Amino acid sequence: MVRRFSLHLLILAVLGLGAAYAQNTDVQNDKQDLRKDKQDLRNDRKDIRNDKKDLNKDRADRRQDVRDVRHDRKDMATDRRDLRNDREECKEGNKGDCKDAAKDRRDMARDRKDLAHDRRDLRADNRDIHKDVKDLHNDRKDARKDRKDIRHDRRDIRHDKAGK
Repeated sequence: MVRRFSLHLLILAVLGLGAAYAQNTDVQNDKQDLRKDKQDLRNDRKDIRNDKKDLNKDRADRRQDVRDVRHDRKDMATDRRDLRNDREECKEGNKGDCKDAAKDRRDMARDRKDLAHDRRDLRADNRDIHKDVKDLHNDRKDARKDRKDIRHDRRDIRHDKAGK
């Protein structure tokens, strides 16, 4: 009987020490998870700031490209008007205006090329803005997830320390 009692007591002591050790490692693991989640949250906040900067730069580029497109259209309209006037003058026999009409046609060709480049730049800027908005959304989503994980890790540490 005494033997059985001592055996039970020994088993209980070993199980108790094992449980205390397991509880201690759970707390350590939860603290490590908490540190990693805080680090992830800092990185996500840094990414959010960088994405906001990129987004603002892309929007500024887009505004400048819109201005360039508007300016090129205005130049095209001016060149069309000049070409029309020069053609009328050329029909009346003024040779200087015939040469000026050729210059206006070259200017219009250059303006068309500039307009095409500016439109291409505008489209690229719109794509960049769209991608940056998606990146910003994903980074904010990651930050929310990290905050949630931090909350859970803190709760787990409290529960492990309390022995629940």
